[in-house]
Formats: sequence, C-alpha cells, structure tokens
Amino acid sequence: MNIEAIRDYCLSLPETSEDCAFGEEHLLFRVCGKIFACISFQRAEYLTLKCDPEYALELREHYPEIEGAWHWNKKYWNQVLTSGRITDDFLQKLIRHSYNEVVKKLPKRLQAQITQLQ
Repeated sequence: MNIEAIRDYCLSLPETSEDCAFGEEHLLFRVCGKIFACISFQRAEYLTLKCDPEYALELREHYPEIEGAWHWNKKYWNQVLTSGRITDDFLQKLIRHSYNEVVKKLPKRLQAQITQLQ
C-alpha cells in the first residue's frame, strides 16, 4: 500500500484530520485531535500505529514486518513495514485497530459522535 492509499484510508475514517509535524518530516493522522497513525517522509515504508499491548505481542510473533516502537507520549505503538508480506487488507485492519484504540480513550460524548458517523 502506498502513502496515498494509506492517506485516503485514514481520511475515510470519521472525524479524522491530517497535519505535518516535526519540521514537516511526518504526516500525522488524528481522530478528534489525538494521533492514531504517523508516516515519516524520511522512512515512508514505515507506518507507526497505536496498538494494545497483547495484540502488539501477538502481531510481532507472526509478522516480522511489524516492530515495537516507542512513541513520544505513549509506549504501545508498532512500526509496520508497509511493503512485503503485509497485504493492503491487513494494513487497513491495523490502521482501524489503531484508530479504535484512540477512540476508546476519548470522552464518551466524542465516542458517541463517532459511532453515529460510522
């Protein structure tokens, strides 16, 4: 999946916005202002996604293309190599998981708003 396809999929999710960060080196995707995905323009083959700890371990056992990553404000993130064995459908599933992990932490009012849009 290329960056444009990832971008299109992320922006298709309710209440999603994008912006550049760190001197325009990264493209960030946010739901209600909270980051759920990050693409580095310097290493565009990697997509950084939020993941719950148990699911992260399971993924890394089965897919060497997925690496553990530390994020600047949360520790349960994965870097996903977007080429190789990862199919587009599976990558979309990982993006959706990341999105849902962030939505779960939003205030109930915002969660209800997003649920209505899905």
